[in-house]
Amino acid sequence: MMAFDAGKATRSALPWLFTFLWIAAIILALLLFVGAPVGEALSGFWNGAFGGRRNAYLMATLSRSALIVGMALSVMLSFRAGLFNIGGEGQLVAGGLVAALVGVLLPGPPLLVLVVAILAAMLAGALWALLAGVLQLFMGVPLLVGSLLLNYPIRYIASYLVAHPYRDVQSGMVQSHLVPQETWFAYFPGTRLDIGILFTAVAAAFALIYSYWTVHGYHTRLNGLSPDFARTVGLPVRRLTLQTLALSGAIAGMVGAIAVFGIHHRYIDGMLVQPLYAWTGIIAVLLVGMVPWAVPISGFFFAAVQTGAAGMERAAGVPKEIALVVQAVIILFVASRVSGALTASRGDGDGHV
Repeated sequence: MMAFDAGKATRSALPWLFTFLWIAAIILALLLFVGAPVGEALSGFWNGAFGGRRNAYLMATLSRSALIVGMALSVMLSFRAGLFNIGGEGQLVAGGLVAALVGVLLPGPPLLVLVVAILAAMLAGALWALLAGVLQLFMGVPLLVGSLLLNYPIRYIASYLVAHPYRDVQSGMVQSHLVPQETWFAYFPGTRLDIGILFTAVAAAFALIYSYWTVHGYHTRLNGLSPDFARTVGLPVRRLTLQTLALSGAIAGMVGAIAVFGIHHRYIDGMLVQPLYAWTGIIAVLLVGMVPWAVPISGFFFAAVQTGAAGMERAAGVPKEIALVVQAVIILFVASRVSGALTASRGDGDGHV
């Protein structure tokens, strides 16, 4: 039994080993192609991701990972329930926009304004996700399509609002006014890392407890594995769908609030779209097979790749777009795994495998 288990563990680890070797080989090939000194480039990558004076770059990696991990958790909850909600970008924008507008427009004590703004951001994200669910359940629009298409109207609505009625004209940029300084997230002592990462940590702990130790989490996972069986045993599939989408959207909205009160202190047009937080979160979830405890590790890995690539550019002149190449390689790997799993499943069903 022990030998069998060890062999099984080895076989399951081999694909991951091959993946990392594949990524390393492609990075090495790219470095050689651009004529960069490999030693300096790798040193710059490590320093850019984890080094810096007083670990400044490590703080930047952690700050970016707070947003990527948050979006990954949002995606993971819906994907495990069999709900392919790829509208996280729209839910993120909705949360960030509402958080900024509440922070600017709502009078009152700073702590109250901050709490209301975060709750309003979560509500906005949840409602935008629920809209995709309503389109699927009552109008027949597939969730994959509806959630994707809903990314665009909220982006344009946000662009209009910060370009016209709520624009900080004096700044000369397409952005809202600053939220009150008293509502900004505090930094950890001696660092430039704000406490927004604690919200992501709480969300990660909640996702673990929810996925492994709650009846609702078990029901949603059962629905993800077999919706037909879930209906047969009497689970309220429609209600589970809406509740899960609302939960997923609320976490995305919270991430938008983290970006507003912890990093930018206002809503800037494109600030949540151009860094691809939502799409990177999807890749991070798929890379680890939607395993809840592994999602934060995967999200941190992608944050380190992005900040490390910037360090390579500073140290060795290597274009930071190499991070996008690495993500593309991982996407190909994930796609091949999904395709292989589907092929195997189809073969099992036909009795050929």
